[in-house]
Amino acid sequence: MNEQKNIVVLGSTGSIGTSVCDIVRRSKGRLSIVGLGAGKNLRLLAKQIEEFSPDKVAVMSKELADELCKMVSLKNIKVLWGKSGYKELASMASADLVVSAMVGAAGLIPTVYAIEAGKDVALANKETLVAAGPLVMKLVEENRVNLLPIDSEHSAIFQCLQGYRDSMVKRIILTASGGPFRQKPKEELSSITPEEAIAHPNWSMGAKISVDSSTLMNKGLEVIEARWLFSVAPETIDVVVHPQSIIHSMVEYVDGSIIAQMGIPDMRVPISYALYWPDRMELDLPSLDLVNMGALTFEEPDLDKFPCLGLAFEALNMGGTATTVLNAANEVAVEAFLKGNISYLQIPQIISMVLHEVGAQEMNSLDDVLRADALARLKAQEKAGLLH
Repeated sequence: MNEQKNIVVLGSTGSIGTSVCDIVRRSKGRLSIVGLGAGKNLRLLAKQIEEFSPDKVAVMSKELADELCKMVSLKNIKVLWGKSGYKELASMASADLVVSAMVGAAGLIPTVYAIEAGKDVALANKETLVAAGPLVMKLVEENRVNLLPIDSEHSAIFQCLQGYRDSMVKRIILTASGGPFRQKPKEELSSITPEEAIAHPNWSMGAKISVDSSTLMNKGLEVIEARWLFSVAPETIDVVVHPQSIIHSMVEYVDGSIIAQMGIPDMRVPISYALYWPDRMELDLPSLDLVNMGALTFEEPDLDKFPCLGLAFEALNMGGTATTVLNAANEVAVEAFLKGNISYLQIPQIISMVLHEVGAQEMNSLDDVLRADALARLKAQEKAGLLH
């Protein structure tokens, strides 16, 4: 990659967004940020604006935009806000690549805007494909853009698939760390606190994703994402618990060969691969020490102890908007847990109740997705209130 690549970062102040900024910082001018989109962390956004001098910036509301204008010199920068602001940011004419790193279903619409504008997308927001997979992939095909995965597992699969035809693939194997409660007895899960659930053993992530990882819902969402991203049948996707997080995922081919992508657990690797693809970026990271690494172990996920993974497979097999409902119910339940309104074990209970009450409707448009999302959130909020 010799030419400079211009990028827009949606969710620039989150854990993925700040890592993207770090990759840009180390790229020696081969990557340039032309747009930044953030939520409420104005202090960090102001620092990013001063460092990267983007052409456009978007925040959630006019109030936040006004506040930002008081914090930083925005002489040559256009400040945008709300849905229209994110739309303008995601479809910037000067952008070659849009990084979709907003947390939750909020990232869906800006990602769609980017695809419709003919932009390649580096996708960290798994909810985009979980909530609207078939619609998004249809748009990707129609607009002839590349959808490049940032998730470590999907990046691993993407790397393992390079140079092979889809017809050669027999099975996709997603690895899971198992989260912080892998060895905790089921009867002790009811007393888990938000602080314990946020402490991931191998990765540094935001609160919501860390809770999802602990319940294995994160892996369930990744299964759904993989189904659409790689156009594979749900029954060809397996999950295996691999506590060391050294093998990031694998692909089995029709001849029985399994190709794995390995490396130390560091998100800069999959992020840089998405930003530099089809090239690779030289990273100043320690090499994987195979001799001193110790044993690599694998085990079946415990669906009795972690029912969220099973619910994700169930929603995927239900089809239509069922995965939209699953995702929305999970977002509400996790937020209720983080606020102390429900217990840890009530997260899957709420998701299951909402999934079976709302069910699956046909997914023919984004309006269908947004309706299912809104209804599921309403139902989940009701359940969380009743369980409190």
